[in-house]
Amino acid sequence: MATYRIKGMHCASCATIIEKTLKKQDGVKSVVVSFGTETAQIEHDLDLAPLSKLSDSLSKYGYSLSDEALKSKGGEGEYSELNSLRRKALASIPLVILSVLMMVWEIFGSDTGLIPSVPEDYMPTIRYLMLVVATYMLFFVGRPYLAGVVRFVKYRVANMDTLVGLGTSVAYFFSLVVVLFNDRLSPYLDTGVVYFDATIIVIGLITLGKFLEVRAKSHTSDALKKLIGLQEKIAVVIRDGKEEVVPVGEVALGDVVLIKPGMRLPVDGTIIKGSSDVDESMLTGEPLPVFRESGSKVSAGTVNTTGSFTMRADSIGSDTLLAHIVKLVSDAQGSKAPIEKLADKISSVFVPIVLVVAIVSFLAWLTLGSSSLVQALPLAVVAFVSVLVIACPCALGLATPTAIMVGVGKGAEKGVLIKNATSLETLSKIDTIILDKTGTLTEGKPKVLSWSVNSDHEERVAKAVYVLEKRSEHPLAEAIVTYLKDYHSEVDVKDFNTSPGKGLSGVVDGVEYYIGRIEYARELRIRLSEDEIEKVTSLGQTPVVVLSNNKHLATIGLGDSVKKGAKDSISRLKEMNIKVVLATGDHEGSAKVIAKEVGIENVQAGLLPEAKLDVVNKEKSNGKKVAMVGDGVNDAPALATSDVSVAMATGTDVSIEASDITLLHGDITKLISAVVLSRVTMRTVKQNLFWAFAYNTLGIPLATGLFYPFFGWLLSPAFAGTAMALSSVSVVGNSLRLKTKKI
Repeated sequence: MATYRIKGMHCASCATIIEKTLKKQDGVKSVVVSFGTETAQIEHDLDLAPLSKLSDSLSKYGYSLSDEALKSKGGEGEYSELNSLRRKALASIPLVILSVLMMVWEIFGSDTGLIPSVPEDYMPTIRYLMLVVATYMLFFVGRPYLAGVVRFVKYRVANMDTLVGLGTSVAYFFSLVVVLFNDRLSPYLDTGVVYFDATIIVIGLITLGKFLEVRAKSHTSDALKKLIGLQEKIAVVIRDGKEEVVPVGEVALGDVVLIKPGMRLPVDGTIIKGSSDVDESMLTGEPLPVFRESGSKVSAGTVNTTGSFTMRADSIGSDTLLAHIVKLVSDAQGSKAPIEKLADKISSVFVPIVLVVAIVSFLAWLTLGSSSLVQALPLAVVAFVSVLVIACPCALGLATPTAIMVGVGKGAEKGVLIKNATSLETLSKIDTIILDKTGTLTEGKPKVLSWSVNSDHEERVAKAVYVLEKRSEHPLAEAIVTYLKDYHSEVDVKDFNTSPGKGLSGVVDGVEYYIGRIEYARELRIRLSEDEIEKVTSLGQTPVVVLSNNKHLATIGLGDSVKKGAKDSISRLKEMNIKVVLATGDHEGSAKVIAKEVGIENVQAGLLPEAKLDVVNKEKSNGKKVAMVGDGVNDAPALATSDVSVAMATGTDVSIEASDITLLHGDITKLISAVVLSRVTMRTVKQNLFWAFAYNTLGIPLATGLFYPFFGWLLSPAFAGTAMALSSVSVVGNSLRLKTKKI
């Protein structure tokens, strides 16, 4: 699947034309076109359907494909279109104002008498002046709309440009004929009625609206632009003992890269010398710099704040975490949500239906509007032009993608990566969340949670445990050494020995010590303090005992600490009426202790991967919408089966494509952000769709003159053009409000 940028798109109907055309090409398997992002996601055979061939198939309709989809976000292509529209809009504004003033003068002068009417002697001059202005507006500013008419005639494809082009052209050429053949037509028509002002005002206001729409749309991808902006252009590598400044594309795997204070990291890697505080906020949302030292993993796009260090390049180019995030966000912003399908279906038939409605309204007014052709024809022209101009597939086409773009971008800024629009929509509907324990609710690393000494010689015992565990390679040894670091000692150890699955032993200062599991002590037939063991296990901790001279000297309680913010997160989920279930492979005692601490009542412990899958299926069979949150391989089956899979990513973990939602930095509080964001985004989508449907449902009948016989309501083309321009801008503006929402 490749993502390409599309040039020449002006409305939702364009997306339908492009999608249908590309799907007809040999070698194309699937196509998803987004009007909101102006991109196409195409799965195709590069030999049978190369990019050049696909682009050529669209060229006759006025479109083209480019493989610069990511680089051009906010780049030259976008700014070129924006600047062109800005120039046209600025040139149009004074002409629109002039036309409005002339229209007001004529209405208030001739119909109300509030101001002097336009002198008859001036009318020919004014008409020719308006003809010149309308000609400029139609054939220069309105050239894209005329091109839409030409494509409709040649290829039978229609979009918004076709509607605007037909409407303004009819108004222009009707008026042109009246002006040029005034004397000959006067017996049959009211030659005092021309619609140059409609051509001028409609094209001017729609061009201004298009400029505002494109400018607003450019801000919907601000988050993606920021992410792309994090990609460093150069790197300082050390080769043959010398520092070299090279383009980041020339950095090779294994290169040693020097990072000085204030520099942005160019690649992913491991620190091999030095330490510093690294600002990772732009990738993870973590507000404070994080201390990194030798052996720490660091990511491209983050900023070194204080010290200098050297790092080994482990991932470069498209394999870095930043590149993965950029691709994920870009693909997600271009994807379509299920809720968008209805709008797409309507947009695909919208323009042909509007053309039929416009023709029917023209004929109806011509035949039924009045017994006099002199009176009926102007009304028929007004209705025809107004229907074509007021119809707006753009509002429908922009309703969902603009909100999705802003929502996905805002999530990325907060460390919540969303795979696609479907994931975002489904997450907004979930009512049950199943949480793994280790690495999700807890830190996922063994830690000493309690230390109890049954001896008067605590310091001596602590030093002995420290030096013995320092020699061990067992995963739990590091946690014990870290806890007892204040008892650092260089005392010699004699007769050091490990018993796999049991523990270790050694002689320190002439005293033999045994450290290990309870079973190890019982095997040695050393009596334990059962009260101490019971106290540790009741807290859900794993006891490790320290023995010497047939005595139980100390008990170490090992366990996994609850993540900061976990308790508040569970409380927030409950407030949102979401059922929370803890499903873990850990033993029941530990699971219940953690569950009680964070406030979870539903606990399933001692589960194998298949059993976790059963928990998910059971909830789904009860009609629940289920999200599974986990971070381990043993969660994979449950994650794959759930309605939405949420992965806890830590460090430089780049396996973010495997899940629907990824929470960077392993931060459980971001789960709340993800749920809130999904609900707020989908609420915005529904607001946009309601407005777009309501606008077209009410606007088109009003433009046909359906209410004229009852209330005297008949829209002028100028008013219809204004309404059409504002409809798209309002939808995009509502989507941009998401950027100000707190999640």
